[in-house]
Amino acid sequence: MKNLNYFLISILFVFLSCKPQEEYRSVAGATWGTTYHITYKSDRDLNDSITHQMQLIDNSLSPFNNESLITKINRGDSVVADSLFSEVFALSQQACSISGGAFDPTISPLINLWGFGYKQGTDSMPSPSQIADALASVGIRNCQITDDGYVMKKSTKTEFNFSAIAKGYGVDLIARMLQRNGCHNYMVEVGGEMALAGLNPRGEDWHIQVDAPVNDPTAHDQLTVLSLTDCCLATSGNYRNFRQLGDSLVYHTISTRTGHPALTSTLSATIIAPTCALADALATSSMALPTDSALIMLKRQPNIDYLLVTQDSIYSSISSEGI
Repeated sequence: MKNLNYFLISILFVFLSCKPQEEYRSVAGATWGTTYHITYKSDRDLNDSITHQMQLIDNSLSPFNNESLITKINRGDSVVADSLFSEVFALSQQACSISGGAFDPTISPLINLWGFGYKQGTDSMPSPSQIADALASVGIRNCQITDDGYVMKKSTKTEFNFSAIAKGYGVDLIARMLQRNGCHNYMVEVGGEMALAGLNPRGEDWHIQVDAPVNDPTAHDQLTVLSLTDCCLATSGNYRNFRQLGDSLVYHTISTRTGHPALTSTLSATIIAPTCALADALATSSMALPTDSALIMLKRQPNIDYLLVTQDSIYSSISSEGI
């Protein structure tokens, strides 16, 4: 019996010693027109699964992909919306309602008109008639997905561009995949949008730098560092995406009310929320709205924190422990 016990203990030791050990793994690259950095703790390599989630987003929601579902819907093909399009469509309608219409992905023709979309813009200012024509097709609240999955648009000229929420949604998809595979410690970052859980490799909360809004696409001057976990974060700002039109510098956040680039005193908006899709949408909405209206909107939302930087002030609901 003693020999049998020794034998069983030996087998157990061999089994435990062969079991893969959890370790922090990192992967980085380019996707959706930007870069990504992902760190996760797992007993196996999940990089292929991460790439698969990114490809799903590209195939469904990228207006820059000529064969994507959203491209086919935009050009009027008779196709059925998949689960990704349907979920982002519903989230966008919610964000539109929350923001009083400031967030609206059917603004796509205006984004293209001003040279920030998937169609090449001109080097001159759009005419009032061009802007009015594009504005007439805007209105996600006048669109719907039928019970059999077809997208009913406000007009034949209505087009979708989910860029202001799809990146955050994609971060959420990757985070869900990591969770399904037993990961409790991770940082998913795509183009500055993040999902955070558990602890970093040093056993601490994740330390996230928020950049100061300066008109230099390559600059990463520090505004503050946040100590965060079990939340999502998104930052929107005009300081990295602008272009010269004639004698004017125009920024990429377009007003759904005027059809022109939004002119507000807000330079950047950082939002902390339960999901990255929501954080992404609220950050964009905060840039499109006047600062006082953005603050009213954000204060009405549960489980939301914000850091708004204006030309002459900083508004923050983040506790000092988070900074």
